[in-house]
Amino acid sequence: MSEQSGWGELLWRVPQRVDNFAFWLRAALITALAWWSVLLVRMDYRSGEIGQSFLHRPLLVFHEAGHVVFMPFGEWITMLGGTLGQLLVPMIIVVAFLVKNRDPFGASVGAWLLGVSVLDIAPYMYDALEPQLMLLSGRTGEDGGHDWIYLFDSLGWLPRAQFVGAITHKLGALLLMLSMAWAILLLRLQYRQRAGDVLHED
Repeated sequence: MSEQSGWGELLWRVPQRVDNFAFWLRAALITALAWWSVLLVRMDYRSGEIGQSFLHRPLLVFHEAGHVVFMPFGEWITMLGGTLGQLLVPMIIVVAFLVKNRDPFGASVGAWLLGVSVLDIAPYMYDALEPQLMLLSGRTGEDGGHDWIYLFDSLGWLPRAQFVGAITHKLGALLLMLSMAWAILLLRLQYRQRAGDVLHED
């Protein structure tokens, strides 16, 4: 099997027999996620509105864990580790569903979570130039502890922080659209394979 066909098998695998009830549950899930995507993308990244979203809290857990995990690699990587942490967890979910479970639909939902995570990072980047967001310390980044002030300043990119934040927001929106398109195309393929109630999809 060629590498191309191997990737095609991973990305577009559809069971020969698809449980009808499971199919409609997946369709309902994607409909809900698509609606949620619109709400998230419309939130104002310049004011950090996405911080009020339900998903911000679990992503924040991954963010803080990332700082701890990458601490042995020095101060710079430790500061970047928060962002890496909340990006790596959805990536691991995508890989696990694709490689271990052979479930591209589950991977598409993981890719959706990755898009949300990128959206969640954008306000933090945008805020670095003129800190307004309240951090876990209860203070703004002007008082220290702001990852992206430190990172952008070390790279000489601080004046471009708002531009990078805006681009990151657009990238997150694009990832959401691509993940939804992937899931919808998979559902279209699964629709043809519906076989009533089956014990196992294979």
